[in-house]
Amino acid sequence: MKRFIMILLICSGAGYAANTALAGEFAGESRQAAIEGAWSYTDGDVEHTAVFVDGYFSHTTFDVKNKQFLGTRGGPYQLNGGSLTVVWQYDTDKAAREVNPEEWVGKTGAFSIHSNDGVMHADISGKQATWKQTDRNGAPLSGVWRMTGRKQGDNISTTPLRERRTLKILTGNRFQWVAINIQTGAFSGTGGGTYTYENGKYTENIEFFSRDNNRVGASLEFDGVMQDGAWHHSGLSSAGNPIYEIWGKLEK
Repeated sequence: MKRFIMILLICSGAGYAANTALAGEFAGESRQAAIEGAWSYTDGDVEHTAVFVDGYFSHTTFDVKNKQFLGTRGGPYQLNGGSLTVVWQYDTDKAAREVNPEEWVGKTGAFSIHSNDGVMHADISGKQATWKQTDRNGAPLSGVWRMTGRKQGDNISTTPLRERRTLKILTGNRFQWVAINIQTGAFSGTGGGTYTYENGKYTENIEFFSRDNNRVGASLEFDGVMQDGAWHHSGLSSAGNPIYEIWGKLEK
């Protein structure tokens, strides 16, 4: 009888451990899903935004009052419990200071992060701060897009995936483009803000622009259409030049 009770306790303990591990696994998946989207917090005149889309992370800071871009950094991320790890592919601060790329490109940064019901406590910005979720992913254009080609007249030039690339990161209502080199750490520019996409019209409302602060506050409207999984994007650039760009989802 004692032996039977012992076996029963062992089996019950094993079942409890398995269920606990399974619950932890699902909790991890829930945490991953919970941070997907866009987050922000303000520190004086400085706005911090953080976006998590399709396993890609970007953190940007800009001075709202003075329309000044301050910096951005990002790359692929993973969330394990309360630990966020990012593999750096771009960092404007390090690029501007000409830090040796071997010291940071492709290296991992770690942060503490805890989110619950649209509030996130994290030290992404270099100090512990409380972030508010401003949107979730799930819109038709949500994802990480790579410029794969341009159309000029009737001719389309294609761009293969390589170290130098232009990405456009879109959540439910935020966008950011970055022109980067993930091998050398070279950074060519970025811009971002909020966007809408309705009835084939894609509109960007610019909140920061690294190349020209005078563009901040402008709204640009483009024609947007999906063809065979590619996003065709045409209109006038921020400089007023006609463009026809083709974007595809970033290959994993």
